[in-house]
Amino acid sequence: MKHRIVVLGAGYAGAITAGRLAKRLHRDDVEITLVNADPEFVERVRMHQLASGQDLPVRPLRDVFAGTGVQVRIARVSAVDVDRKTVDLTGENIGYDTLVYALGSTIADYGVPGVAEYAYNVAGKQAALRLRARLNELRQGETVLIVGGGLTSIEVAAEIAEARPDLEVAIAARGGVGDWLDEKAQRYLRGAFERFGITVHEHADVTRVTANGVVTRSGQHIPAQMTVWTAGFTVHPIAAATTLAVSDSGRIVVDATLRSVSHPDVYALGDAAHAEGVGGKPLRMGCATATPMAWQGADAIAARLTGRKVPDAPIGYNSQCISLGRRDGIIQKVTPDDQPTPKVTTGRMGARIKELICTAAAWSVSHPTMMLPSRHRHLVAIGDMEPRFVTR
Repeated sequence: MKHRIVVLGAGYAGAITAGRLAKRLHRDDVEITLVNADPEFVERVRMHQLASGQDLPVRPLRDVFAGTGVQVRIARVSAVDVDRKTVDLTGENIGYDTLVYALGSTIADYGVPGVAEYAYNVAGKQAALRLRARLNELRQGETVLIVGGGLTSIEVAAEIAEARPDLEVAIAARGGVGDWLDEKAQRYLRGAFERFGITVHEHADVTRVTANGVVTRSGQHIPAQMTVWTAGFTVHPIAAATTLAVSDSGRIVVDATLRSVSHPDVYALGDAAHAEGVGGKPLRMGCATATPMAWQGADAIAARLTGRKVPDAPIGYNSQCISLGRRDGIIQKVTPDDQPTPKVTTGRMGARIKELICTAAAWSVSHPTMMLPSRHRHLVAIGDMEPRFVTR
C-alpha cells in the first residue's frame, strides 16, 4: 500500500513541499495530495501590488503540478483529527499517513471593534481585490489610512501612494514605523515617506475602526475615507482545536525537522509552525521562513521514509527587504537571528533586488529541488544549500 502524504495549503510552504516530495520520493511508493481552497498559487508577497491596480500572473495549481504525480484537491479544510489521522474537507474527509500542515495565516484584529465591518486588508487575493475595487472608487483628495507599522504596512502605503498620487495616504502605528531597522535605513524610509507625501502617526494605538476613520487609545480621531488593516497576522484556529501541541498563538510546536513535538506523523510549515531558528529565537511569519521550512520539512519526511540522514540545520536570516513602490526599496542586511546590521542597500538597486527575490520565491514553487539561475544565487538560497539562510 502506498504511503499517503496529505499537504494542507498551497502557499509558498505547502506548494514547495508538495513539489519537493514528488521529486524526492517515487510515485510507486507514495501518494501525495495537495489540498487548497483557491485553485491558483497566490504570490502573497505581491498582494500590495494587486491591491494598487497591478495585474499578476495567474498560476493554476493543476498546471503547476501537471506531470509531477501530485494530486491537487480544490477544497476548504474544516477540521483535522490527528488521532484518527483524517482531514475534514467540504462534504468529505480523507485519511493520511503523514500530514503536512501549511494553512498559513490571516489578519489579526486583536479584538478591535470595527475591523471586520469597515477595514480592508491584503491577507489574500480576494481581500486584495476588494481593496482594489474600493480604491478605484475614491476621489481626488480623499484619504487612505493604513493601520500598522511593519513591513506590510510600509509596502502597502508606498504602493498606493505611488499608484494614486491624487490621494492622501497616512499610516497609524502603535509604536514606530520601521523602527527595527538600522539608523541608515530608517532615515531613508522617512525620506521616502516625505517624497510620497505619506503622513505618519506614530504611537497611535488604534482602538476602534469606524466608517470614516479610526479612534486611538488617547481619544484622537484620525479621519479617512478608507482604512486598511495591516497590524498583524494570526493563524487559523483549526490546529488549536486538535490535540496537537500548540503555542499560545495557536501555532503548531515543532522540532528542528519541522515535525510536531506531540504527533510524529504531523509536520507544520510556514506561518502555522512555531519553530526555533538560529539562537533559539522563534521564526517569524513570512515567505522568508516558509520557503526554507518547506525544504527542511520535505527533506526530513523523505529521509525518514527512505532511511537517510534527517536534516536538522537551524534556519537563519540574511536580509529584510522592503519595496517602496516599483522603483525604490530598502535591503536591510541582518544577522542570522534577524538583528539589523549597518549594511543597507537603497534606491533602485534595493527595488531590483527585492523584485528578484520575489521572482525567485515564485520560481521555487515550480522548481522545488533546483538552484536558481546563476544571476539570482547571491540573493536567496534556493535548492540544496546549507546553511539555510533566508531573505525577507
